[in-house]
Amino acid sequence: MESNNTIKISTFSELATENRTAEYLFWVGSAGSYDDRAKKISRAFAKILAYCNINFAVLGTEESDSGDVARRAGNEFLFQMQAMQNIETLKMYQITKIITCDPHDYNSLKNEYPDLGGIYEVQHHTEFLYKLLKSGQLKIESNLLKTKTITYHDPCYLGRGNNIVDEPRYLLQKISPKLLEMRRNKQRSLCCGAGGAQMFKEAEKGQFEVYKVRIDEAMELAPDIIATACPFCMTMLTDGIKMIDKQQEVSVLDISEIIVMALGI
Repeated sequence: MESNNTIKISTFSELATENRTAEYLFWVGSAGSYDDRAKKISRAFAKILAYCNINFAVLGTEESDSGDVARRAGNEFLFQMQAMQNIETLKMYQITKIITCDPHDYNSLKNEYPDLGGIYEVQHHTEFLYKLLKSGQLKIESNLLKTKTITYHDPCYLGRGNNIVDEPRYLLQKISPKLLEMRRNKQRSLCCGAGGAQMFKEAEKGQFEVYKVRIDEAMELAPDIIATACPFCMTMLTDGIKMIDKQQEVSVLDISEIIVMALGI
């Protein structure tokens, strides 16, 4: 993980080496560590955790890639190497509870690592924030975004892959009553185009960019904000907004960033 990013996230948390009694590990992920846009998501979520007095830690430079992209690209050997390295690190700190903002890492850690001996209680950050809100530990009472029209794009590994569709919407409805649905949503949502390692390659010759189709669906609703909960989706949707030159009118934001804005923290 990039050292500069580790320092900034550690403003709100501690490294696992310094806080061995942390209840939760915040798995930052490769995108959340190295991609400049996704770093903002990591910082926003860490800020909310600190705001709610959650005892959590990060691995910092000891965190390696989950191996998700390697497996999707067909390199099973590399996936297992990366996964086993992470499992040994997590075992060293006796970590059992993990939260992550990346649905790809969430899916790997929750559904694929157990086959290699890594069994954890894994939550996506929207699940965790939902529980904080329902328990009263997190309160969103601001009117700052009440007039904003929001539409939510379901990341594949949340909606279709793990049936997490209600929690993100509950969070957004607490922020603005003007939450509108795209034609394809929840388990039948359209992929942003980044899945299956497509994030790291161009579309095949003669093929359209999937994110352009998804942005067209979103723009039918004339939203102020397109919300999502995945750093890969963030990249693709932002590219789509830039393609139609609407970046001044429409913001693409992670749910954690929207909550930080609503809380004014």
